[in-house]
Amino acid sequence: MPTSHETGGVGPGDAHFAVFPDCAEALAAARSFLRPGTRTLAHPSGRPWLVGRWSDQEIVTAQAGQAAIAVVGCCPVGADELKGYAQRLRDLTELDALARRLPGSFHLVAALDGRVRVQGTASGLRLVFHSAVDGVQVAATSADVLAAAIGAEPDEERLALRLLWPVPHPLSEASLWRGVTAVSPEDALIVAPDGRTARHSRWWSPPDPVRSLAGNAPRVREALSDAVDARTSAGGTVSCDLSGGLDSTSVCFLAARSPAHVVASTWPGRDPADSDLYWAEKAARFLPDVEHLIWDADESPLVYDDLLAIDDLIDEPTIGVMDRSRVLHHLPELGRRGSRLHLTGIGGDHVAWCSEAYYHRLIRTRPLLALRHLRGFRTLFHWPLGATARALADSRSYGQWLGHAGRRLREPEAPPVSGTLGWGSPPRLFDWITPEASHLVGRALRDAAESAVPLHPDRGMHTDLEQIRICTRILRQWDRMAARVGVPMASPFFDDRVIEACLAVDPAERVTPWAYKPLLTAAMRGIVPDACLERANKAQASMDASNGLRERRGDLMELWENSHLARLGLVDGRALRELARRPSTPGLNEGQLYSTIACEVWLRSLSRKKQEVSSG
Repeated sequence: MPTSHETGGVGPGDAHFAVFPDCAEALAAARSFLRPGTRTLAHPSGRPWLVGRWSDQEIVTAQAGQAAIAVVGCCPVGADELKGYAQRLRDLTELDALARRLPGSFHLVAALDGRVRVQGTASGLRLVFHSAVDGVQVAATSADVLAAAIGAEPDEERLALRLLWPVPHPLSEASLWRGVTAVSPEDALIVAPDGRTARHSRWWSPPDPVRSLAGNAPRVREALSDAVDARTSAGGTVSCDLSGGLDSTSVCFLAARSPAHVVASTWPGRDPADSDLYWAEKAARFLPDVEHLIWDADESPLVYDDLLAIDDLIDEPTIGVMDRSRVLHHLPELGRRGSRLHLTGIGGDHVAWCSEAYYHRLIRTRPLLALRHLRGFRTLFHWPLGATARALADSRSYGQWLGHAGRRLREPEAPPVSGTLGWGSPPRLFDWITPEASHLVGRALRDAAESAVPLHPDRGMHTDLEQIRICTRILRQWDRMAARVGVPMASPFFDDRVIEACLAVDPAERVTPWAYKPLLTAAMRGIVPDACLERANKAQASMDASNGLRERRGDLMELWENSHLARLGLVDGRALRELARRPSTPGLNEGQLYSTIACEVWLRSLSRKKQEVSSG
């Protein structure tokens, strides 16, 4: 039975594969992954090791005796250098250090004396899943590939959890498919020589955030430069977002220093108050060798565009479908202009800035500094004094917070400051979610709370890591969509080395009410002109969302007709159709529909692919 990857098609930059242990029993499992167009990389024994699709530019391999290493994705390591690592490899745990040293964004796969190790990125942009296929543990970069191999269906309870807004850790990381296990980004998967057992081994931890901004800014500059160089050093033509914001502007200036010809792409906002174009044109004046494209704002797709036509290769629901048309619309024209890769500034908000939740700890360890900054934040964000004080006094563990949230899913949204200074925004279910779904979700949250641990004991670092992973799960799907269109995307801010360099900076300097993205400004000084580093805000695109709700209400109405979620008893289709008639309902502009739409679009896509397979 072909998987969604074969029925949906692939494009350049869309590397995906399964990994098999070096045992005779794995041969039968590997045969079920062989399809027209797939490639196979063998173990030293000659048995299948990797089976999937990748281009020669996306893979570097090396073999030495009974050791073999493969790097799949974007990494400037050479075959000779990788062979040196393979020759010295005596234990798979030694790859921890290699994984923490190499720049880029990639999967790292290794085999040694019959054991296999597979890992993705700490960012969560490249994930690993595993399942028992014909009794053998098989790893894969996409969950649906494994689900197809074992004939698995989506798990209804896990699907119901994705209706939460937001979905908290660790529930957000679970595979949606029965029998398919997700590997946490900080872990590597180790499969025993007999292929019967697998374990997760931690390879990554975030740095201690103790370095000064001034002292670490050069390290951030070097890491981001290396990340951009890894994509541009081969030359040719690349394109870059140039929104006028600090993030995309930084990437564009770094790319302009490379051997590649750069095409900068600017979408002006529809909102007359949007100043993106002003800042983008200011930056472009300092880039005489960069071709600058300015698109017609009125031709920009809206949020919610083309939801009914989505048939992409996604292995889980993603709120990225709301902006899919906006993300992909310009890529074909950039491809016609020669772009082989499109660079974005996505991720700068997540790593160059950081969560104010660090101040929950700082108020206890550095009270005078914290109080001074908190006064500034209260003025900047209009935090009420009482709600701020309660959030700072809240000493619940993560498990206690999660269990409490599981009992209050229908309550009104909490004051924003409680989530900002706490473990995160308390998850909520909205009125159109059925009581049956609410029961499933509440029980799952309370069960998870009994053993849940945060991503880090510090609420600020936990929030930073969680927000990075939430964004990369969206990007992971957008990257596949873009590759299918023909121009792969890359987001250098989410390379692990860039994340580590940023997270190492003292949060009291990284997030402050007195400066906008001071770390990125300091890191890019001398590369980006001072005149372009003066911007202290960013556009919100709220008009695109509100217009999309109004202009696409017919599509939303059709989405809820014969709703898959309604047939599963998880949503009230009538209530959703009524909302589609009232696009100005308070709260909808804040994304309350996003998680529900994501699940419905995903189920529709699965149903469409099943019909294609059965008719083919």
